[in-house]
Amino acid sequence: MIPHLIKQDIGSFEFNHLCELDLGFYKDLFHRKSLHRFNETMAGLFYNALQLLEKKYKGDASLIWKGTPRSASIVLKFLEFKGIGVKIATMATNILSREFKIPMQDRICIDISPDVQVKRVFIRLGFIENDANNDQLIYTAREFHPEYPGIFDLSAWEIGRNWCRPSNPDCESCYLNTLCPKCI
Repeated sequence: MIPHLIKQDIGSFEFNHLCELDLGFYKDLFHRKSLHRFNETMAGLFYNALQLLEKKYKGDASLIWKGTPRSASIVLKFLEFKGIGVKIATMATNILSREFKIPMQDRICIDISPDVQVKRVFIRLGFIENDANNDQLIYTAREFHPEYPGIFDLSAWEIGRNWCRPSNPDCESCYLNTLCPKCI
């Protein structure tokens, strides 16, 4: 919603127009509109992202995935943005591959995101132990599907969000009901 709300406020989402505005403007906007619970930080990250896109990619984010790069290359480019960690970088790369069908040489570096929903589903399916850490979750997905470990990300997240809730899971409605050992 943040880009949409910024567009509503300034009347444009043209890249050149966004770059004309300074950090002070974005800090004021984020605070005035309460765009995020960490308004000061997020305003700075938004501004820094604009600067990096302008400087390194000439204002064209599609240059991040131009050609047919390896998945690691795209993840690495996302990691250049301040505030972006491995989870968001791999999630963004996964969305580019899955939803936008951006061609890549491989998907080996698109890991599952260590999200609370995903982790809960992997625990209840018996794939990882209750006390497993995020690395164990990631490497379990890599073991199951080395060519594209992130393939499990969206489905596990949706199951966790819609049926496999922390309390009162709706096992009867879940499409994995007959396969799930329900390690609850």
